[in-house]
Amino acid sequence: MVERTESEKLLREYIDNENLRHHCHMVAMATEAYARDLNKSEEEIEQWWTAGLLHDLDWEKFPEEHPNKAVNDILPEKGYNEVIIKAIEAHAPERTGREPETQIERYLFACDELSGFMNAVSLMRPNGFQDMKVKSVTKKLKDKRFAESVPREDIRRGAELIDIPLNEHIRFLIEVFKDI
Repeated sequence: MVERTESEKLLREYIDNENLRHHCHMVAMATEAYARDLNKSEEEIEQWWTAGLLHDLDWEKFPEEHPNKAVNDILPEKGYNEVIIKAIEAHAPERTGREPETQIERYLFACDELSGFMNAVSLMRPNGFQDMKVKSVTKKLKDKRFAESVPREDIRRGAELIDIPLNEHIRFLIEVFKDI
């Protein structure tokens, strides 16, 4: 298993944009929190965190090839295992043809777009995540002009894939992100 420090170093090597790095860290926090909540082994927790951290590794430098550049060229060469690679591949099924099937794949998919959307909501609030309510997020989800590039259908589908009501999924992530 590749150490967290090496994954962090790889992230910095491929992503210069601080906002994108922040998004990757948020998704890593979310997937790790779910892995812990699901009582995964320490090895699995590390895999979930790593997949979350590196899921957009090639987005900045190779946007047209995302995530195929990472899963086919970068990550195998760096020694990442197939569980992580397949999870990253499945987070963008419209680009890879691989639908999220395993638990790690489904949770990564479920945490990706929602984390980005919730970050956008937090930036509009004086206290960010600290006193955020589920209602604040669901209200913004209904506003098609707010963070319009975030696909609402992927957010809904993600909650369905992990079989958690969207409100509960949002509540869980608010708790995860409350201190950032």
